[in-house]
Amino acid sequence: MYHNILVPIDGTETGELGLREAIGFARGSNSRIRLLHVIDKLPGDASNSAPEAAGERTAQMRSNGEMVIHDAKIAVRSAGIEVDDRLIEAIGERVGQFVISEAADWPAQLIVCGTHGRRGLSRMLLGSDAEYIVRHSSVPVLLVRGQPE
Repeated sequence: MYHNILVPIDGTETGELGLREAIGFARGSNSRIRLLHVIDKLPGDASNSAPEAAGERTAQMRSNGEMVIHDAKIAVRSAGIEVDDRLIEAIGERVGQFVISEAADWPAQLIVCGTHGRRGLSRMLLGSDAEYIVRHSSVPVLLVRGQPE
């Protein structure tokens, strides 16, 4: 069985679907969940505006990330599952890279994440963190598909 389940969350409905699936999977199996929220800061954000504005934007993103984690922890604890969390600030790197790194460092035995199900041009333009995770993970990955956009 999988005792260490890593759940990347981003505050979206799709991320919530992944979290609910992980809770259902972990319930009753003596598993624990690690929540991971990656603050995705683009490198151009800081250079295109005053340092104060960039700092305020980063602080707001951090605050939003903390709220996403807080709400998710409440949901996991209410299900009687042990939970901890990580909040990571990324600068210009793929979120998926941080998920893979965290899975190896913890060590996770399963990654459960939501996927938006984008196709075609929107997937090509926006990228797919879920696809990156599946391609690079050394542990099983459970994708929970949301509604295609």
